[in-house]
Amino acid sequence: MKYHIWTAGCQMNVADSQRVGSELEKLGYRSTSNYRNADVIVLNTCVVRQSAEDKATGFLWSLKPIKEAKPDKVLALMGCMVGVRGGGKLAKAFPHVDVFMPPSEPAPLVDFLLARESEQQQLEQRHKLQDEEFLLRLPLHEKNNLITAHVPVIYGCNHVCTFCIIPSRRGQERSRPIGEIAAEVRSLVDQGVREVTLLGQIVDRYGFDVPDGPRLPDLLRVLNNLDGLERIRFLTSHPNYMSDELLDTVASLPKVCEHIEVPNQAGDDDILRQMKREYTMAEYEALIGRIRARMPEACIATDIIVGFPGETESQFQATLDWLERLKLDVCHVAMYSPRPGTVSAKLLPDDVPPEEKKRRLDAVNQVQEKIVAEINSRYLDRTVEILVEDKQGGRWEGRWKGRTRTNKLVFFADDSDTNWQGQRVNVQITWTGPWSMRGLLPGQPKVVSENGQVLLPLKA
Repeated sequence: MKYHIWTAGCQMNVADSQRVGSELEKLGYRSTSNYRNADVIVLNTCVVRQSAEDKATGFLWSLKPIKEAKPDKVLALMGCMVGVRGGGKLAKAFPHVDVFMPPSEPAPLVDFLLARESEQQQLEQRHKLQDEEFLLRLPLHEKNNLITAHVPVIYGCNHVCTFCIIPSRRGQERSRPIGEIAAEVRSLVDQGVREVTLLGQIVDRYGFDVPDGPRLPDLLRVLNNLDGLERIRFLTSHPNYMSDELLDTVASLPKVCEHIEVPNQAGDDDILRQMKREYTMAEYEALIGRIRARMPEACIATDIIVGFPGETESQFQATLDWLERLKLDVCHVAMYSPRPGTVSAKLLPDDVPPEEKKRRLDAVNQVQEKIVAEINSRYLDRTVEILVEDKQGGRWEGRWKGRTRTNKLVFFADDSDTNWQGQRVNVQITWTGPWSMRGLLPGQPKVVSENGQVLLPLKA
């Protein structure tokens, strides 16, 4: 029996798909990259932007003739397209879909599959699932081959930013118990994972929904003590909950990386108020100062939305100005897209033309590319530690890929038979660009081209 999972959207969806795959693996299913050969097909959807929803809908309709030809094939729809309220209207729109699954909930699919088995088989399978409740079983092709993994620690979101559809689709905040998270991370480490990224829509609100409960610093301290785990990251944070205690914890724990994702969304106070972000630009800049005071070389990432309703040229320029001023390592930028059910879609006219949104997006990317090229150039000739993730193919044949603690992507080459995957390696940086860097292992000779560029020690 085979399954295929199609995933769109954020890292939380990636983690949700991994959980579904784990439950299917426990039932005896095995992963296949060819959905036409799969007995179970799962579409894990995103609706943050209309294009993502359209893509999922198109794929869903393309599966209808496959389902009609093979009625026993199971089709499941999951994620934000379904939402916490379940299938509802979707069941009428897509009658060829067997199961509708809310975000992060594999149970409806498991129950559907078990219902097709005998009573004795159901009993045996349910006992097996209970025994492995907190074990995240990686697919066979990922076991001892996956170095980094995402682990959700808090589901849902209690903030209602006016542009965001996530609270209505993923529900209220629900923090997972520390013991449950630790058990899952241990199981991943036992299967070869060396780095985990803790996930939440607002991850630094972990534990806020539990009276007198633990907070994110407490969770980080527990995970830092797990044997075999090399690195810990977390995302995405909200500026209002990035406390000094959390920053001190990140700075003091050896396994927690100096990598902070803290979206801002706009560089103008009036736009921030319209977005209901609940902080000012002065407060955001003060936070960046607090981060850098504790971790001067920390990687800081932000998000920007361009073309929000009412955004003037001067307000957009304010965004470019603060990017130039703060010089952050990463800026994820998106054009505003009105989503049905959000406050901005109901109350604010989408009055920035699409071509102007695209111009502003390109402008942000151009500014950010220059900033990151400058930041990365400081790494030239330095030796950095990277955690090696895998060996590349295609045009990057023979190059190993890894990341620094500050999430910088680094490539190096080695023509020996050494398997570097999962190892922490010191690499001397010989070339830097805005999106990646290249380096040499200790003792490798530099090979310089006619134009003075240091080449990696492999034949082209």
